[in-house]
Amino acid sequence: MLRAALLLCLTAQPAVPCETALLLSIDVSGSVDGGDYRLQTEGLATALQDPEVAEALIRGQVALAVVQWSGVPEQALVLPWQRMLTESDVTRFAARAAAIPRAFSGSDTAVGEGLRFAAAQFAAVPDCKRRVIDVSGDGQENAGFTDARARGEAMDTGIQVNAIAIEEPGPAFPITTYYRRWIITPGGFVVTARGLQDYAETLRLKLLRELTKPVG
Repeated sequence: MLRAALLLCLTAQPAVPCETALLLSIDVSGSVDGGDYRLQTEGLATALQDPEVAEALIRGQVALAVVQWSGVPEQALVLPWQRMLTESDVTRFAARAAAIPRAFSGSDTAVGEGLRFAAAQFAAVPDCKRRVIDVSGDGQENAGFTDARARGEAMDTGIQVNAIAIEEPGPAFPITTYYRRWIITPGGFVVTARGLQDYAETLRLKLLRELTKPVG
């Protein structure tokens, strides 16, 4: 038995460290109707299954989790942390993402409280070198009013906050500007989806930017 144990130690592959813990934080407030919600979940699943994204997730042994948020008391970890070690891991996580039930029926948009809740989830993945929150939403904060403080708290603990702003078609970029001024951390970035139909491709490009080269 001792000989077998020694042989196992000699032949076992070394563990690859977790490069990035990436938490996808999704707005399910009142401005997001049932059709919009499905576009977000299906878009997330589509982006994760993109071959380039999947390769980057596996190469970095990325840990993924998903949070949904709405009003001040409404935040939930809907998909707990999972390491992306194989193609099967990515496929299973994407399938679960596509089928996530909506955690809240939709009320206010408490961006800061959602950000605080997301930041607290990293205690479960202390081995990951980078910690990134990927905020997705279509509205500015209208409840709680803690966005600036929540961003400062994330910065103090070394968490990077990026964002995907879902904008209505047209020339204005109010949500993009809001995220840039009040939500993303220094070194982070915001990208714009021109309506939810554009969400999957925008998220795909965003994930590649987060996972395949330094952000800045």
